[in-house]
Amino acid sequence: MGGNHSHKPPVFDENEEVNFDHFQILRAIGKGSFGKVCIVQKRDTKKMYAMKYMNKQKCIERDEVRNVFRELQIMQGLEHPFLVNLWYSFQDEEDMFMVVDLLLGGDLRYHLQQNVHFTEGAVKLYICELALALEYLQRFHIIHRDIKPDNILLDEHGHVHITDFNIATIVKGAEKASSMAGTKPYMAPEVFQVYVDGGPGYSYPVDWWSLGVTAYELLRGWRPYEIHSATPIDEILNMFKVERVHYSSTWCKGMVALLKKLLTKDPESRLSSLGDVQSAPYLADMNWDAVFEKALTPGFVPNKGRLNCDPTFELEEMILESKPLHKKKKRLAKNRSKDGTKDSCPLNGHLQQCLETVRKEFIIFNREKLRRQQGQSGQLLDPEGRAGSQTQGKLQDGCNNNILAHACSRGCSS
Repeated sequence: MGGNHSHKPPVFDENEEVNFDHFQILRAIGKGSFGKVCIVQKRDTKKMYAMKYMNKQKCIERDEVRNVFRELQIMQGLEHPFLVNLWYSFQDEEDMFMVVDLLLGGDLRYHLQQNVHFTEGAVKLYICELALALEYLQRFHIIHRDIKPDNILLDEHGHVHITDFNIATIVKGAEKASSMAGTKPYMAPEVFQVYVDGGPGYSYPVDWWSLGVTAYELLRGWRPYEIHSATPIDEILNMFKVERVHYSSTWCKGMVALLKKLLTKDPESRLSSLGDVQSAPYLADMNWDAVFEKALTPGFVPNKGRLNCDPTFELEEMILESKPLHKKKKRLAKNRSKDGTKDSCPLNGHLQQCLETVRKEFIIFNREKLRRQQGQSGQLLDPEGRAGSQTQGKLQDGCNNNILAHACSRGCSS
């Protein structure tokens, strides 16, 4: 898939906006809910990244633009060792691009499907690393709402990183979220309750419930409740009422006690902060500074000799994709030369208007440039790596005040 190889790195003007031409496409590695992912190398620095690209027209047709923009707004204000961090975002006529940390260890869902046996020690460290990430998100008033093995990526050493913020939401103060969002088997009881009777809403504890379900699944190979995407909500709520979670007799008492606290149905009583986790007797011996510094060796290290993902993504991109990424440059040049001719096929007015709104509202981001500016102005990142952001105030529970205001949006769900 890669382009031509040049031994001399090209020089780009540091004031020039980063764009598609700044990257060499190496190979396709994944397909997410909103787009595809490939490995890229930045031509000037030779650094490797993952690049997610989302077709604008498809996003408009599926009413997904708002979620893409929400993810961009949230991610440009975050930087943490246990998140998948955003480095660049840019666009062209066809696609929106997000360039993020490259994590070659695969996601936890892939390893579960490969029948990896995760030891208690491995899961114990995952819980600690993810607790630090959730606490960090909480400080920014962010509820992720989709913590699950599919959204937890491993780096080459086996440390976990949370990805996929496209259904995350921001709550201020005592505000609660109220929309049905997430993946059913990992959603907390209060999310379903809100849907059924309005309820008081929900907050950060939903992510800690999802962490409990994920930890249980990693240890056991299946989830604590037999819930699937097609399971009716009333049936799910009944399961929570009548079924008891079975914990393996082979697990140590400390792990069972910790999982029980994470899987407490009442969010008020659930373990749902870093302080709660740190006070669990099972984690009394944990060196939290060493966890943060990634100084502890994970119990499971992904195979370095292979790409930890499904190889069919590459074939799909090469053979089935109607607009393959590696032919983009020629295709766009051809389209631009056609634009002035009578043969060019005009898009319908509404779609054209939406595409224009997306082009105007899209958030261009460059963390490298931001760091240079912060270095020059003396405004540095804080010890936990937080980059200052002006965008957080613009977001409420899933609402972008300004984005796609009237052109394409069908209203904002809270």
